Amino acid sequence: MDQPEEPLTTDSEFENSDASFIQQVQRLHKLTVYGRWLFVGCLWLIIAPVSFWDLRAEISLWEQYFTWVAVRYGLFYHPLSTFGLAFCIGMTAAVLVWQSRNILLGLPQQEKQRLEKQVYRIRQQGPTHPLWKWVCD
Repeated sequence: MDQPEEPLTTDSEFENSDASFIQQVQRLHKLTVYGRWLFVGCLWLIIAPVSFWDLRAEISLWEQYFTWVAVRYGLFYHPLSTFGLAFCIGMTAAVLVWQSRNILLGLPQQEKQRLEKQVYRIRQQGPTHPLWKWVCD
């Protein structure tokens, strides 16, 4: 995560194709990665414990007599807990796949352009933009 991913190149439509602009785009991408992992961490800290707490009686039964049928019925009769755990697992898997794709294949051109446009807007707004301090400073 600390290693910079493939250097981002800018399109000719931006007049700010200097090295600092590319560095700012990379910082924004890094912030995006950290933001997604922060969101997943918050899900696991807030939603997962509540879901596990609701399943505590079933979990104690699973510890004594574990069968897949018991797991299936336990999850079936606690739909909110099942949805909460599925959401946590799904978001974690989605962020893992997204970040793995970016590391292995590089950023897609559409994503690069989106980041470049966002950096351009941050630069235009100046220090009043909430991300100015982390991207352009």
